[in-house]
Amino acid sequence: WSPELSSDLYRIDGWGAPYFTVNSSGDISVRPHGTDTLPHQEIDLLKVVKKASDPINSGGLGLQLPLVVRFPDVLKNRLESLQSAFDYAVQSEGYEAHYQGVYPVKCNQDRFVVEDIVKFGSGFRFGLEAGSKPELLLAMSSLCKGSSEGLLVCNGFKDAEYISLALVARKLQLNTVIVLEQEEELDLVIDISRKMAVQPVIGLRAKLRTKHSGHFGSTSGEKGKFGLTTTQILRVVRKLKESGMLDCLQLLHFHIGSQIPSTELLADGVGEAAQVYSELVRLGAGMKFIDIGGGLGIDYDGTKSSDSDVSVGYGLQDYASTVVQAVRFVCDRKNVKHPVICSESGRAIVSHHSVLIFEAVSSTTTRSQELSSMSLHSFVEKLNDDARADYRNLSAAAIRGEYDTCMLYADQLKQRCVDQFKDGNLDIEQLAAVDAVCDFVSKAIGAS
Repeated sequence: WSPELSSDLYRIDGWGAPYFTVNSSGDISVRPHGTDTLPHQEIDLLKVVKKASDPINSGGLGLQLPLVVRFPDVLKNRLESLQSAFDYAVQSEGYEAHYQGVYPVKCNQDRFVVEDIVKFGSGFRFGLEAGSKPELLLAMSSLCKGSSEGLLVCNGFKDAEYISLALVARKLQLNTVIVLEQEEELDLVIDISRKMAVQPVIGLRAKLRTKHSGHFGSTSGEKGKFGLTTTQILRVVRKLKESGMLDCLQLLHFHIGSQIPSTELLADGVGEAAQVYSELVRLGAGMKFIDIGGGLGIDYDGTKSSDSDVSVGYGLQDYASTVVQAVRFVCDRKNVKHPVICSESGRAIVSHHSVLIFEAVSSTTTRSQELSSMSLHSFVEKLNDDARADYRNLSAAAIRGEYDTCMLYADQLKQRCVDQFKDGNLDIEQLAAVDAVCDFVSKAIGAS
């Protein structure tokens, strides 16, 4: 065995790059600064676990498993990588506004995570998104130490108390935006803002036609749960205009769905939203921001596939460039000033930075049935003609040393026998025997 074989078996370079790898000792190693990590900065995860779980009298911390181990430098690198990708896209596309991210607190409400994001992102005008009153209080507390330009985006269901709290945040000089997700929320915002003598900044969430058909797209599309239809958007604009508050409408928000699988779907959704944004500008709203929501996916299994719910077919730079291109194309065609682009990437920021470690409570070993020459002969005799042909082809390929062909015929033989068993033409001992034959072939090929 070798570290290379270990890395290949667990596909760690597929799903873990650039933060996780297998080191020369065969252990998982963490690269906290991504590709910029120097050899002496790598962290052996096994040594961390040993130090944490060893008794105090042995120099350890005496902690019990399971443990969550956090790497704040990975969090910092994710923020920097996201910002860098959008900065490059803005520059290369000649985009005339900037990008500033927003972290959705619901993704991980841990105090240290939120505070680290605000600290690491203050130079990038990074903000926070809250979807409830407790999250809003947490975000207000954290953003007091962050960038004054960082957005505090208020999403979710809003009652009078929530809206009052958001307006208090605006009084505290936080860059607060109340995003309307239901039409009736507007009446509360207008009424309470007048009573508190606070000029609100309002956003609205559009219910786009673009639909993410994967597992994480159930809330997207025109029949999705959240957001305003085009008819409702027009009514909101009309009511704001009648109230003399149309200039307060400054942000358009949408969310295609989490774990967007491809840049084609992303471009389609962002393009549609940019059309809505341009129309709001035409109607006289004081638009400044387009918030593309979440959706930046993580390749959990390393397959880089757009057909999987646990993978995506693009990288960070592809994502940023697709967004910037889509917004710029529509705005240029409509002769609309380029808006500030925001995103609410949660899993893409925090997923890599923490590791859950737990003890294995049991293990399973597979002991293959031993096959004698006589039992093997008896097994072959009971096979149908097609399965017997697979067995002969398997034997011939083995003699020739054609190992890939061996595996092909072994798989075919096994499937035919399973089909025979399902039809009632093969007994359970024979089914176990074919498993033994195929296990033997796999082990023999692996050993060679």
